[in-house]
Amino acid sequence: MLNHSRREAIRNILLGSMTINGFSSFDIMENQVSARKGNIRHAVCRWCYNSIPLEEFCYAAKTMGISAIDLVGPKDWPTLKKYGLDSSMCNGAEINLVDGWNDITFHPQLIRNYSEMIPLVAKAGYKNLICFSGNRRGKDDETGWRNCTDGLNQVIKIAEKHNVVLVMELLNSRVDHKDYHCDRTSWGVELAKRIGSPNFKLLYDIYHMQIDEGDVIRTIKNNHQYIGHYHTGGVPGRNEIDNTQELYYPAIMQAILQTGYKGYVAQEFIPSWTDKLAALKKGIEICDV
Repeated sequence: MLNHSRREAIRNILLGSMTINGFSSFDIMENQVSARKGNIRHAVCRWCYNSIPLEEFCYAAKTMGISAIDLVGPKDWPTLKKYGLDSSMCNGAEINLVDGWNDITFHPQLIRNYSEMIPLVAKAGYKNLICFSGNRRGKDDETGWRNCTDGLNQVIKIAEKHNVVLVMELLNSRVDHKDYHCDRTSWGVELAKRIGSPNFKLLYDIYHMQIDEGDVIRTIKNNHQYIGHYHTGGVPGRNEIDNTQELYYPAIMQAILQTGYKGYVAQEFIPSWTDKLAALKKGIEICDV
């Protein structure tokens, strides 16, 4: 996949990167990783590893049994394709996390952005495009639902035409994203019902929803038909998903599988280990049920 000199350059960069947790980046990059079980389609969020050049990250991800990278925009899609990786959750149409569909002030720009991005996602062969409710800024739930529905309905037909799914992320409003509107599964589900299209789904972020509502497995089972994507993360702290935090991810993965879900599960924890790639590899192993 890489020529010899390129491979050697990566090897030399990573050779000295060791961790007390028992893995080295060199081991991950050079050794043949055992075949994954194939039940979970593994992905990873790019932003958690921005310190690693994209080409090196793609190469490492591929050797771990990861088949897609989340939150990557059009300029980086050619690199993902070079390594045979999907863009499992495309971005680039949103304004930001706080200025979203719940505020009609932002509708003209959002409608323009999504109308332009949806065909690009489809042309690249991808499926999911992220969106956000935005912050409440004093709006009650009904106003938020009405504004989101009115705005998204102006682009949902484009999404249906191109077989692209608009996926709104559930974020916690207690710790990380104060005042975010779509901060409960029930709020997102009501919005999905009002839009009434198979091309609008929710991104169920396990970390965020554990903080704001808990009862993760029951919530997933009861609402899986409205969920189009999953993110992981350790609670508290959003670090590794191992036994240093309160969630038991193997059981959560089994619950997701029991719903018949066929999409990607993306690791979105912030590595605290010195060797970030080793931490990622461990996360993949935990979720490979």
